Amino acid sequence: MTLSVSRIQPDDETAFLDAVARSRELFGDWVDPPSDSKRFAEHLTKYASDNRFSYLARNDQGELIGCINTNEIVRGAFQSAFLGYYAFSPHSGKGLMKRAMTLVISEAFERHQLHRLEANILPGNLASIALVESLGFRLEGYSPRYLNIAGQWRDHHRYAITVEDWQ
Repeated sequence: MTLSVSRIQPDDETAFLDAVARSRELFGDWVDPPSDSKRFAEHLTKYASDNRFSYLARNDQGELIGCINTNEIVRGAFQSAFLGYYAFSPHSGKGLMKRAMTLVISEAFERHQLHRLEANILPGNLASIALVESLGFRLEGYSPRYLNIAGQWRDHHRYAITVEDWQ
């Protein structure tokens, strides 16, 4: 099966919102992606900047597999960014997000010339931890009350990879 990633576009709205709607149970309290036209438009605006990119992964039938966001790119001596990602039902657990993440990570290191990528993951999100570990990310630490998710400040494990690890 062929898989591709591309930057999110305005004409992706219907497919994206449909994918989010059918994936609510999968998301649980882990993520809260845009679920209506207003939030989708806000997402597009947020990821139109030079320090953020939002990618959609598709299979060869054009179905949305997931979304991968490169956030808060810091240039200068740091050359780093944070990754956020989520799969869409019914495509989770099939190795497709690993393939999509590989494409986005390669683009981050090659095209965008980043040196480091970080993924912060809730300790109970075993599927996400397994995904980043399978890609070579290393556990670097524990961040108490790191992100506000579903109205609560939640602890996260901090994983990272550098371009040297990727090569």
